[in-house]
Amino acid sequence: MNMSHLEHVLIALGAQLLLALLPRVSLWVSGSLAVAVFLGREIAQHEYKLAIQRGWEWGQTQPVGLFEGVYKGWHLDSVLDVLTPAVACFLLALAVSIIRKRSQ
Repeated sequence: MNMSHLEHVLIALGAQLLLALLPRVSLWVSGSLAVAVFLGREIAQHEYKLAIQRGWEWGQTQPVGLFEGVYKGWHLDSVLDVLTPAVACFLLALAVSIIRKRSQ
C-alpha cells in the first residue's frame, strides 16, 4: 500500500460526504458514485497505457478494443487504487446505517 491509496480514500470519503448533502442522496449512492470515478479513471489509464504500447500517438484513433481496459493491464497497485476507496466508502455507509438504526 502506498500514499496514493490513502489519498484516494480521503478524496472518495470527501466526495461521498459532499454528495450525501444533496437532497435524496444516501451515503450508499454517494459512495458508489465516488468509487465509480476511481474505477473509470483506472480503466482509462489502462486503455491509455495499452495504446502507447501499441505505438499510438496523439491525433490517431487509439488501437484499443472495446472493454480492453477493463480486463488487461491490471496489477495489485491499480486494484488497490479502486478497492481501498470502495472499502472505506462501504464502511462509512455501513457505520452510519448501523448508528441510525440503533438511535431509533
